[in-house]
Amino acid sequence: MTYKIAILGASGYTGAELVRLLAGHPSMEIAALTGERKAGLAMDDVYPHLRHMDLPALTRIEDVDFSDIDLAFCALPHATSQAVIKDLPSTLKVVDLSADFRLRDPAEYEKWYGQPHSAVDIQPTAVYGLTEFYRDDIKAARLVAGTGCNAATGQFILRPLIAAGVIDLDRIVLDLKVAVSGAGRSLKEHLLYGELEDNAFGYSLGGKHRHLGEFDQEFSKLAGRPVKIQFTPHLIPATRGILATAYVDGEASAIHYALADAYLNEPFIKVLPIGQAPAMKHVRASNFCHIGVVADRIEGRSIVIATLDNLTKGSSGQAIQNANLMLGIEETAGLMSAPVYP
Repeated sequence: MTYKIAILGASGYTGAELVRLLAGHPSMEIAALTGERKAGLAMDDVYPHLRHMDLPALTRIEDVDFSDIDLAFCALPHATSQAVIKDLPSTLKVVDLSADFRLRDPAEYEKWYGQPHSAVDIQPTAVYGLTEFYRDDIKAARLVAGTGCNAATGQFILRPLIAAGVIDLDRIVLDLKVAVSGAGRSLKEHLLYGELEDNAFGYSLGGKHRHLGEFDQEFSKLAGRPVKIQFTPHLIPATRGILATAYVDGEASAIHYALADAYLNEPFIKVLPIGQAPAMKHVRASNFCHIGVVADRIEGRSIVIATLDNLTKGSSGQAIQNANLMLGIEETAGLMSAPVYP
């Protein structure tokens, strides 16, 4: 069976990544593409690398006939998604790639995003889209909220360690190196080539990064008590990818065992032999996440490093993984392509 798919916000990076990945999907057909500022253009006018695909032209959301659509990916900006999704047909399955439905408590959303949530009636129905940990809930969901790419990377490291009780929950430091595509396609001065090339800098410092709302929510729920980590992201002059380094109190052997055991049967999470560390290029343009564990020189402390592609496993690939489950398709369908190297 072939399912008809709409991509709302196809003119952004995550929208284009969805199109790229769906080109090889055996059970999904792109039936509608929207791009409010690009409406009327062919997709290859916006992204020439997709010119080999037979795609519908970009249109406005209000011009899409959803009666024939099985699932919509919503790749719209934060705060836009909630306004759009609440007006979509109630029978339509939706995977949202924005932050609008990630936080279960509307007050927490307002705290981190600075404005009230405008779809509080449907917000409680959203399932958090970290596939490996919410698989059964996602299968039954109508609305899935994709995680933040930073939040996904950190959680792939820390969730199994919190669950196994092998680290000190009050001494977790998470340092991220983040590529520039994580900031989207809109023009921003600090993202210009002349500003970012040969440069790197921390941002949203001192606990101000919005993905901390996801970390607080998920880690505290898992631990059964408040857990707050120290988290600093750094923007680096790379196009795509995230490298996360967690500094934790715990024995490396126990940490490695907990991770290896948690991900033993997971198709996309690969735990390296103890002592090895992953690199961003090892997962580029793929739905894989690699994790390595190294013992620190200070006894009882360990370093855990994870890497994934922010546009794929951190966003659009994860979205397709969730959509596969929602539609009853094999979870790995369309997602097993090897990373691009070098």
